Amino acid sequence: MDDGWMNKDFGPVFLGLLILALMLAASPASAARVLARIADDHGKPVADAVVSLVPKDGAALPETPAPPALVSTIIDQRDETFVPYVVAVEKGGTVVFRNSDKTQHHVYSFSPVKQFEFMLSPGESSAPVVFDTVGIAAIGCNIHDFMTAFVYVADTPFVAQSDHDGRAEIADLPPGTYSVRIWHPLVRPSAKPPVQTLTVAAAGAELSATLALVAPPRRDLEHGLY
Repeated sequence: MDDGWMNKDFGPVFLGLLILALMLAASPASAARVLARIADDHGKPVADAVVSLVPKDGAALPETPAPPALVSTIIDQRDETFVPYVVAVEKGGTVVFRNSDKTQHHVYSFSPVKQFEFMLSPGESSAPVVFDTVGIAAIGCNIHDFMTAFVYVADTPFVAQSDHDGRAEIADLPPGTYSVRIWHPLVRPSAKPPVQTLTVAAAGAELSATLALVAPPRRDLEHGLY
């Protein structure tokens, strides 16, 4: 009578799980999660804030796994509006501009970070635009002056944008001490950008920040202005 269940079908499954468990136990925790909450000076959540983390005191960025095949971020043009309003890409990232409107657009950037211009007919998309210089590129349309968008080019892979609840999450972050940078296109010019130092443990970390913002421009549909 053979009651040695390790020799039956469950044996290989159990052995595989055991090996995986031992491998995980032997590997040090190498990735954590940071959750940021961004609000304005009235306590309301702020969307489209860019949160980036860089190692403190100029230390080298930790080694990270090779990224997957490059996928372009898409900025659409819908209802004569750039969607999304803000995108964040790592240095070397690409953006494709798509025209989902029924009218033509003349997309351009005169920012030192990246300069380009091209026409997009209805239903047309641009070739991928490479953003290989760190900084902020303001995007506009020469036909519709009220259209504005921003591309934040980060010098770190640890970057995220806040959603409509003011939450931004950065995952797969090696534990360590980081400088926190927070940017938003509507930050009041006289306001100093918030500066924080964050120590990230293996269990992760949380941070909160308050931004002093100016009121967003209001669009005048009759005159095509804000």
